[in-house]
Amino acid sequence: MAAAPDRDVPVALEQARVLHDWLSEHGDRFDAATALPGWDVATLTGHLLVCLDGLADAPDRPTTERPLAMGLLVQRYRPAADEMTAAATARAVDRSPDALVADLATAIDRVTARYAAGRLPQTVGTPRGPARLAEFVRTRVVDLVVHADDLRPVDPDGPPALPRKPLAAACRTLTVILGEQHPGRSVEVRVPPYAAVQCGVGDPGPTHTRGTPPNVVETDPVSWLRLATGRVGWAELRAAGKVSASGNRADLSSVLPLLS
Repeated sequence: MAAAPDRDVPVALEQARVLHDWLSEHGDRFDAATALPGWDVATLTGHLLVCLDGLADAPDRPTTERPLAMGLLVQRYRPAADEMTAAATARAVDRSPDALVADLATAIDRVTARYAAGRLPQTVGTPRGPARLAEFVRTRVVDLVVHADDLRPVDPDGPPALPRKPLAAACRTLTVILGEQHPGRSVEVRVPPYAAVQCGVGDPGPTHTRGTPPNVVETDPVSWLRLATGRVGWAELRAAGKVSASGNRADLSSVLPLLS
């Protein structure tokens, strides 16, 4: 049975509200740099608005086109990076921090109201192509969680929280994407306590169906979030001891990031 299209909307809204509250307390830092090169807090807030507006509008864009697999959908993000930056900048231009925070509250209310109204299609048009609504919602959860983490340089002692449910959902979605983009069973990737997936790295190599797999990669949820979205590299995390890898194929450097 397909997942209900709105199942993960409360999870997205939980992270969005955390971001709203954090930004409302940091109005004097909207010109500060985030973890994303070239993006200050105002630009990132503009992107959050674009993200939430897209989430609110998606149910009103039903399509009969065949939906793209989530792994393919997110591969279309990278070529559109300049377009996404331009949209974020335009959304934030000439808006004060207070106005942007108010806009964020309005966007959250729009999402809440639209999904509460029901009448949700299974497949919708998105800026990157047709998608199952349930999967599009999951990509918005990833977006909100990773951008919350992108704000950590602004206030290292008090960055936005990453609540358990949004972080867990983001980790699960990213492991699903990894499995879709690189199908196979040569490597098992574990992100305890939230997710695990088998994927293919290199030539087919050995597979496993029971017991301890021959090639295992394991990391914590926040490290996986940063690694999968290109915020940090494989070698850097390995050197920092944030990733354990056993087996001669347990190297994800050739398949990451999944999106950036």
